[in-house]
Amino acid sequence: MTRHRPPRVIAAASALALGIAVLTTTATSAAPARTEVILVVPDGKKPKDLRADHVVRTLDAAQALVRAKNSKSDVRVLLAGGTYELRKPLRFDARDGGRNGHTVTWQSVPGQHAVLSGGSKVTGWTLHDPAKNIWSADVPVGTKSRQLYVDGQLAQRTQLLVAESKKTRGHLVFSQRGLTVNDAALAERIAGLSNPGDLEIEEMGSFTDRYSPVHTVDGNTLVMEQPAWDNNNFGYDTLKSPYNRGAVYLNNAYELISGANQWYLDSAKGKVFYRPADGQSMTAADVRLPRLESLVQVSGSYRQPVQNLAFSNLTFAHTTWNFPSGPNGYVDQQSGAHIVGEYAKPADFLTSCQDGCPEFERTRNEWHQIPAAVQVSVAEHVSFGRNRFEQLGSVGLGLGMDPNAHASGVGYGVGHIDVRGNTFTNSAASGIVVGGVQPDAHHPRDERMTNHDVTITDNTITGTGKEYRDSAGILSTYVTRATITHNTLTDLPYDGIDIGWGWGINDPGGNLYYLEAGLYNYQPIYQTPTTFRDNYVAYNLIHDTKQAMHDGGSIYTLSSSPGTVIERNYVYDSRVTFGALIDQGTRYVVMRDNVFLGSSRWVYINSDDGNPDTFNTKDNLITGNWWDVGPARNPEGPGYNNRVVDNIQVTDGVFPPEAQKVMNEAGARTS
Repeated sequence: MTRHRPPRVIAAASALALGIAVLTTTATSAAPARTEVILVVPDGKKPKDLRADHVVRTLDAAQALVRAKNSKSDVRVLLAGGTYELRKPLRFDARDGGRNGHTVTWQSVPGQHAVLSGGSKVTGWTLHDPAKNIWSADVPVGTKSRQLYVDGQLAQRTQLLVAESKKTRGHLVFSQRGLTVNDAALAERIAGLSNPGDLEIEEMGSFTDRYSPVHTVDGNTLVMEQPAWDNNNFGYDTLKSPYNRGAVYLNNAYELISGANQWYLDSAKGKVFYRPADGQSMTAADVRLPRLESLVQVSGSYRQPVQNLAFSNLTFAHTTWNFPSGPNGYVDQQSGAHIVGEYAKPADFLTSCQDGCPEFERTRNEWHQIPAAVQVSVAEHVSFGRNRFEQLGSVGLGLGMDPNAHASGVGYGVGHIDVRGNTFTNSAASGIVVGGVQPDAHHPRDERMTNHDVTITDNTITGTGKEYRDSAGILSTYVTRATITHNTLTDLPYDGIDIGWGWGINDPGGNLYYLEAGLYNYQPIYQTPTTFRDNYVAYNLIHDTKQAMHDGGSIYTLSSSPGTVIERNYVYDSRVTFGALIDQGTRYVVMRDNVFLGSSRWVYINSDDGNPDTFNTKDNLITGNWWDVGPARNPEGPGYNNRVVDNIQVTDGVFPPEAQKVMNEAGARTS
């Protein structure tokens, strides 16, 4: 059997101080047909063998020149190799793209490597505790960050295991005030932790990874911040009542530093602490503490979208996302969607709303999304080629997400976007997210909001979702004509590729389950289709997924999507979970000619056993696939019409030539 290996990901960035002045133009104006070349060299020294029409020291100066030149010619901005420590995100609006049919490209100088960094290098390390090998360094008082990167790798926030699983929680009492720990030794250890306001509870559920900040410690009770605590404890797969897994941790205290690569930030004192591996030199280590939450923000207006803009051979690195440290925490619902704000709850919600309730359904249309380090909305003909997205504290690349996920406050509206040959690695959430989850995403008030024609191909996504472990490698929600092909996805805590959203609740006629749950007290039953259709997911290599989560599938679908085809993907090593999960409301999807190995169910069609209308998962065709173990799950009978036909089980490891061709052709192409 053919096995694929993901390419090695090697972080490389040289230090380069960012200058402040603009140099004079070094070449006369070119003929209109020529590409105008702007060279950014912070030290002001232009290489003799590099042609440039203009040489500047700063990115701001380059952007100003682009706006002066982009209506008369193509413009290429070349960034000299090195690390650019951004003081603010780069913001691109309609003035910054190519006009009159021209294109603007930002890229590294050929043969060099430019890093756009949202962090600062931490230096001046001293040995703070010789017995424990804990080092410290000064940072500005008030500095906030949930990430620290050491020699290109994510350092681990400190963590104390409070309960190993949902089955070992007898010593924990959940109340609206907080969490009481009836274990004398554990309670004594917690009481000895300094800075209780920095602590937070994290809980791993079946498909949620929840964070709830601590307000203070009162004896053996962790008094929790609101509204995060209450919000994390009602709905589905809650902190109190997870469906599976259920480990509970207490995170983020200096006293919990117990092993190599662990760190703690004392914001009030302006101190960062880190324990290196034995023999690791802190004087030689490259330590980056993120300051910014985004690096690039591309956003126009519905009247004037950004057009004809490209980014090539750049590295986007060193961001954080501090929102979960605030009173809202991270009230995870699935795939980065989370509750923000206060909502009325039943008085007894800790018992009555642990598997949904009408009051919870009120939140659903207002969930927020995790923002991205590189954000694109209201834009046409934007491309990302051969870039690296790494060491990021949120989503890597966000395209047309809800307005709350864009610093511009304007979401959706992306079209003809090309994401090709990039690498996404060592980051906190999804590699790529396309589309939103709120009503304007699926039934836009203005047709210009529709996300359409997005191509994601030949990308390698590995080691993402490290901190918000409910994050798929690629998530594409309400999108018309998303093409997701020839990507390699591996080393992931949750799913590989997820398409669709909404559990069928926004499709014509709605979903009976959510009618009974009370959702339609807060939203209409739509009679028109959503924007989710004509998607194509093919030739992807997906393996080593489900490292943390129980629910989901290496390939996962939600809701009606006429014209959508999933074919010729190769899926293996998904921790004996589902190879493909055809979840609630999925309709009109064709899944054919894929290879699934080592799954508990190679395909799981989530139709209700008793009534096909309950989940409304119908009218799908699953045919011509190869699988070895884990039979299909497909409730049958009148009204279902999910056809699972002509699929081939291979029990001896000898795959027919056509299956071998699928296995060999899957994944990112390097040429």
